[in-house]
Amino acid sequence: MIKIGKMFKHDSSILKLQLPLLPLRDIVVYPHMVAPLFVGRPRSVNALTEAMNKEKQIFLATQKSAGVDDPSEKDLSTIGTIGNVLQLLRLPDGTVKALVEGKQRAQIKRFIPNENSFQVELELITEETISHAESVALIRAVNEAFEEYAKLNTNISKDLISGVASITNPSQLADTISAHFSFKLEDKQKLLETHSITERLSLLIRLIKMEIEIFRMDKRIKGRVKDQMEKTQRNYYLNEQMRAIRKEMGTEDEGADELNELEKRIRKKRMSKDAVAKVNQEFKKLKLMTPMSAEATVVRNYIEWMISLPWFDRSKVRTDLEEAEKILNEDHFGLEKPKERILEYLAVQSLVKKIRGPILCLVGPPGVGKTSLAKSVARATGRKFVRLSLGGVRDEAEIRGHRRTYIGAMPGKIIQSLKKVGVNNPVFCLDEVDKMSMDFRGDPSAALLEVLDPEQNYAFNDHFMDIDYDLSDILFVTTANTLPEIPLPLQDRMEIIRLPGYTEYEKSNIAHDFLIPKQIRLNGLADKDIQFSKNAVLEIIQRYTREAGVRNLERELASVCRKLAKEYMKNKDEKTFRVTSSSIGKYLGPPRFRVSQIEEKDQVGTVTGLAWTHVGGELLMIETLIMPGKGEVSVTGKLGDVMKESAQAAVSYVRSRADHLMIDNTFHKNFDIHIHIPEGAIPKDGPSAGISMCTSLVSALSKRPVHRDVAMTGEITLRGRVLPIGGLKEKILAAHRGGIKKIIIPKDNKKDLQDIPASVSKQLEIIPVEHMDEVLSHALIVGEGEYLFRKADLPFEVMAKDVENHDHRSLM
Repeated sequence: MIKIGKMFKHDSSILKLQLPLLPLRDIVVYPHMVAPLFVGRPRSVNALTEAMNKEKQIFLATQKSAGVDDPSEKDLSTIGTIGNVLQLLRLPDGTVKALVEGKQRAQIKRFIPNENSFQVELELITEETISHAESVALIRAVNEAFEEYAKLNTNISKDLISGVASITNPSQLADTISAHFSFKLEDKQKLLETHSITERLSLLIRLIKMEIEIFRMDKRIKGRVKDQMEKTQRNYYLNEQMRAIRKEMGTEDEGADELNELEKRIRKKRMSKDAVAKVNQEFKKLKLMTPMSAEATVVRNYIEWMISLPWFDRSKVRTDLEEAEKILNEDHFGLEKPKERILEYLAVQSLVKKIRGPILCLVGPPGVGKTSLAKSVARATGRKFVRLSLGGVRDEAEIRGHRRTYIGAMPGKIIQSLKKVGVNNPVFCLDEVDKMSMDFRGDPSAALLEVLDPEQNYAFNDHFMDIDYDLSDILFVTTANTLPEIPLPLQDRMEIIRLPGYTEYEKSNIAHDFLIPKQIRLNGLADKDIQFSKNAVLEIIQRYTREAGVRNLERELASVCRKLAKEYMKNKDEKTFRVTSSSIGKYLGPPRFRVSQIEEKDQVGTVTGLAWTHVGGELLMIETLIMPGKGEVSVTGKLGDVMKESAQAAVSYVRSRADHLMIDNTFHKNFDIHIHIPEGAIPKDGPSAGISMCTSLVSALSKRPVHRDVAMTGEITLRGRVLPIGGLKEKILAAHRGGIKKIIIPKDNKKDLQDIPASVSKQLEIIPVEHMDEVLSHALIVGEGEYLFRKADLPFEVMAKDVENHDHRSLM
């Protein structure tokens, strides 16, 4: 019996009291129901603690949504159950296990403010009285429905059935049965909120009937599935018997239309001799198998792959050299070496009936057009194009395929790509061949050895196909950013063609001929008069991009075109736009990079060297200071070991030739030398700055300035010889861009001058040299009446030349 303390009558059926509230999730507690609850929320734990201090009474209300962790007043049902806390157990993790028993329905009238827990003022709901006859009729109807359900659901215990049958109170009967059914939470709450006993029992009967129907339907579905499985097994057994009978009788399965269709396709397909034998063997096995078996699916899949490959299907190769050269030049500016190699292949192809496809490897920095060049090759030769990206591939089976013993086995990417393209002589681009890796599943680069070897790929064996396939007609083009990442055996099988990156001259032509028209079209400005000046494009190349390719250049041009489109939409009357070097800043903001320029005046100890980077050439300023000291040599500027060794070689050379150069031969004892190359945050290395550092050192020791419009590059030996270097084209273009008039290069690099654009070489004086004395003669400024070398040390040919030219700077 519930003690309600201070209580007053509101009307004939409702009374009031105050209690703490415990929000419930996914459960509705009815009167006469005992339920264990696990409580972890602080306010709920506080409510239970307060209930234990107040006669163990608590109000149990279900949340409208179980997903709300911190419910407010609007998140709680207004009708719930007053319960007694029978047991409270605090667990080690801070949660509380409570055992509660529902006693009586109640309704929330108002929430009482409390920071620690919910406190509510309740109205007790008393049960209405119904006639004895109506009560007996409703109890009998509910019991009949419950017994019908219990016959279907064997999980209902006999004790529960007998317990329910002994209840004579209709309200208690409804609450007891509702507690044992897994109705929806909304239906359970509706049963709790229904005051009328008649309506509550009627609702309960409907819900039980619905559960009975659902249970019967579920049972029918399960029975149907079971029958279907038994039928499948039975059919399999009968099919096996029928196949055995037909085999004994020697008759064929006349109903195998699908197999007949497959057989026709096999006969029509032109394949290699070995492939025909293999497919026929597999087809015989397939005819003896049950169509529904897993093995039949594997065999059918294998046959489908075999007859879908282009064994002898070919594209007609174009051998018109003039047309091919025209297409290559339309698609790409420059890139003469790869274009020349493709034209050589086409020339040989037209003379020789059978030639194995070349295997080219285009190596160069990102954005120089390696992949697009492969597409252009396909267009020029009239072949189809297929591309396979190898970046991140680390499984050997990606190349060779999986063996058919594995579930879901497939051929490798090479065979898959050939099926996709439909011919056996495409241009096959293996992109990012330097980005492959390896793990426990094998090394894909090792699998490529067979694919890219002209002596082996005519009999490429895929694990899935398990038969030789001829890849020798394919024109393979691989691309890579760096050569060292490619294994040496794989490099040996390919013809390496380096794409060193575009010069500013080439970038400017690419921008005007390709990129600007493309971006004008893509940004909807094709019908507008838009012109980019040459200086504007050059400004973007020099001050807004720093790359070997043209990807960032295209992005910057696209940005300018978008801003022009915006201007046009604001003023549609304006249809003429001129982009100049002075207006670039308005569209792209302040410049991001600095352009190297020559010094403003001739200086002592300062020499302009030339450097190669992956984005082109750069001017390299080299400074030397001489200070009183003990002969220490410092070399700074974040230099690599090779560059430091070049500086040391220059110092040793100057020491050995001090008398010849008329320099104090004790400088290495009385002076400290500091050689510095500015922009110290950028790593620098290589031997090509040797003659520049030597010239800077001689200038500082002899107090003679260096011509500011002279730049130089070359490696120095201890005997003063000038050795050849790399990247000459990029270095000369950088010198031309920086305002240099005279360039000193190693004589052995004279052969590389043919790669320099004629428009550039005409504006420069390029001087090939063999010895350091020649470098100093051209670089250092010697006053009238002064001498650079001792007369007795000069070679005869130099003396004769100097006397002939009356060059007082070189007089002895």
